[in-house]
Amino acid sequence: MSTIKTRTHERMKDVLMSPDAPGPEAHYYMISGEGKRPNVTVWETGTVGGEYIKTYGHYHEGMLSDVYEVLDGEGIVLLQKLGNMEGVVEEFRCMPCKKGDRILMPAFWGHVIVNTGKTCLVTLDSSTGSGSARYEEVKRMNGFAYYIKEQNGKPFLVRNPRYTEVQLVDYGGLSHE
Repeated sequence: MSTIKTRTHERMKDVLMSPDAPGPEAHYYMISGEGKRPNVTVWETGTVGGEYIKTYGHYHEGMLSDVYEVLDGEGIVLLQKLGNMEGVVEEFRCMPCKKGDRILMPAFWGHVIVNTGKTCLVTLDSSTGSGSARYEEVKRMNGFAYYIKEQNGKPFLVRNPRYTEVQLVDYGGLSHE
């Protein structure tokens, strides 16, 4: 049996650049395969305080990894691997994605997916290996090392000031501050 999970605006405030900005009632929906079948996630379009709609984000613990297939729309995947100290990111990657792309979310990395398109973003994901997802660090740091805002109709990376150091960075061709 599948379960539909809704990530409401209220539940997203922990990881938004501007948590007091108005937003849609729901940011995204996940039809959970309950570990037996792949999950389907659907993101709404738009922004919250100029920041594009995104997932909450989490880190993989153990040997857990995910493969996402983009079924429709376009967006940006943020991947980051934490360093040994609080507020330090060892590696950060930003990768645009579109319909037909497949993206690996490796073990021990965190990931967020952002809808930067004009239509809903839809993905199918399946997990391999064993482990779990950790959300605490994402909440404590108010999101990932970068937020993606709309600037002149295009995605633009804005650094999250809670992170003290971001080492190896791949901006994926996006403008940034």
